[in-house]
This record gives sequence, structure tokens and C-alpha cells, in this order.
Amino acid sequence: MMDATKILFVDDEKNVLRSLQRLLMDDDYEILTAECGEDGLAVLDKHPDVPLVVSDYRMPGMDGVGFLKKVCEKFPDTIRIVLSGYADTASVVSAINEGQIYKFIPKPWNDDDLKSTLEKALEFYFLHRKNEELAERLLESNEELKTLNSGLEALVKERTASLAFQNRTLVFSQNILHSLPVGVLGLDDQGLIVQSNQMADRILLTTNESVTGMDSKNVLPETLMELVPKATSDSVVKDQVTINEDQYMARLTLMSSQATQFGIIIVLVPVV
Repeated sequence: MMDATKILFVDDEKNVLRSLQRLLMDDDYEILTAECGEDGLAVLDKHPDVPLVVSDYRMPGMDGVGFLKKVCEKFPDTIRIVLSGYADTASVVSAINEGQIYKFIPKPWNDDDLKSTLEKALEFYFLHRKNEELAERLLESNEELKTLNSGLEALVKERTASLAFQNRTLVFSQNILHSLPVGVLGLDDQGLIVQSNQMADRILLTTNESVTGMDSKNVLPETLMELVPKATSDSVVKDQVTINEDQYMARLTLMSSQATQFGIIIVLVPVV
């Protein structure tokens, strides 16, 4: 169950305070009272969660303007209302400017108007508090988002650096493969040539094309194709073959079964 909303009334006339208590006794308010500004500040020190303060304008000692000015300094979020029977325009303006007054209510007051003013003042207070909470949550969410973005940027940089390294490694590996003085071919389990270095391309074709992507049956000589089924993971198949009138020692081996890809690796070494 939520606590009743507190309202502090400050007036040096006890009958005024009693009238206000009777007026609001059936409403869901906790009424706090004080008979002077000093006592009002003492009440607020004990109850800093008071959202609304209604003060008489003219009181002995600290007047309503001075009291509400101190309330504004110590409890800036509190809504402040002046209740007075003196129609002094200059004083009203001073009270509004110095105490940042929400509203000025004349005495004698209209009960319905007074209750309506209190309700609207509290509605303003809680709406303002809600907006502050939402703004704070938004700020927290923005900070969390910044943190997430920062982590994401770091992850992207890390992944980008990793990919760049992998690409450099791949290019380097391709350069090594193409620089070998022997022909190297990779066949998948369907007989498609999935890899060939420049030496293999020159051995098998008289043009500057690559045999990668071609069917091995259409490119490799029959004598070499006959060796493909003999390749196993236990041994390397070796035999001399003739390709375009040149002699090569062919070595065939099955790609390691630990790999996720399967096929045949063929190495062609020129016979001098």
C-alpha cells in the first residue's frame, strides 16, 4: 500500500490550520502543519519527501516569502504555494520571483478551487519527477549503449584484424603454391579440379588458362586418371606419365581424413 501524499501547511493562525485539516480530512493526504517559517523548515528537515508546501504570506518573524525562498534553496523540487488575504500586487510579484511560487491563492479561499489547485500542483510534481526518472533511465541506457557500441567496435576491429591476417596468410600460401617448381593439383571426391598451381596449368594446357574448375576426366591424360582410384591414405601412388610429350613423375595421395574436405592431391615432378 502506497503512503499518503504529504502536504505541509504553514500559518500563524491555528484556526486556519484546523480549517485546512477539516477540509482535507477525507482525502488521501497526510497533513503536516507549522505555525511559523522556522517550524516549517524543521518539519521539512524531518520529512524531506514532502512534495507540496502551502504557506501564509504574512507571518511574524520569517514571512512567507523568506520561508519559501529557503524552501526553494533546500528543497528545490518541492511545489510552493502562497496563501494570503493581502492583495498587495508588488508583494505577490516578489513572492513569486524570490520563492519561485507555483500559485498564489487568496484568503478566504473557495474550497473546491483550493482542492483543485492542490491536486494540479501534486500532479505537476509527480509528472516532473517521472520525467526526471525517465531522463535518468535514458541517460543510463545511452551509457549502456555506448559501452555496448565500444565493445562491438573493439570486436569488429579484432575480427577485421583476424580476417586481414587470414587473407594475408591465404595470399602468401597461394604465392608459395604458384612458386613451386612442380605441378600441384587438388581433386574433390567428384573428380572436379578444385585447386591447381601455375606449374600444373602450364603442364596440362598450352594456353594461359587455369584448369581449376574443370573436370579431371577432360584434362588429365588417361594414364594419370588410372592412378587416381589407387590413391589411399596409407600410401603414396607413384608412376611416370607422359603429358604433352613431356615426362613427369606423378605422386598421388588421399587428402587427410581429418580434414573436412575429401579428395586427391596430385604432384607432377618433371623428369629431367
